[in-house]
Parts: sequence; structure tokens; C-alpha cells
Amino acid sequence: MTWRQRAACRGIDPAVFYPASDEEAQPAKAICAQCPVRQPCLEYALVNRERDGVWGGATERERRRMVRQRRKSA
Repeated sequence: MTWRQRAACRGIDPAVFYPASDEEAQPAKAICAQCPVRQPCLEYALVNRERDGVWGGATERERRRMVRQRRKSA
């Protein structure tokens, strides 16, 4: 079983995970906070440079910040 098959977001309207702004991302983040595969989801988004949506509990802006921090640490 893949991490996607175990995700808490499975079966939920994808629109929840593509909010118009970071301020509207709280419903998606609440789902992610309880997800058993949050970390693999976030890692997938970081590695694949997902540009839109909430992945692993992080918005696009938050993921960009994480990528920059990783580059500085490397």
C-alpha cells in the first residue's frame, strides 16, 4: 500500500487542498495534521517541486521556505 492510499485526504474534495490564499488553508492543514503519512506527502511535494496546494500540511509559500533552508544547510 502506498502512502497515497493511506492518506487522510483520500476521498475529500481536492478543492479543499487548493485554497485561494494561505489564510484559507486551515481546513486542509487540519486534515494533514491528523494524517499518518504527512511526512512522506510533504517530502514528495518538496522533491517534486509541487507548486500549488497544501501538501503534508504546508502551503506553497511554506514549502518554498523549506527548500531555501535546505539549500542553505547543504
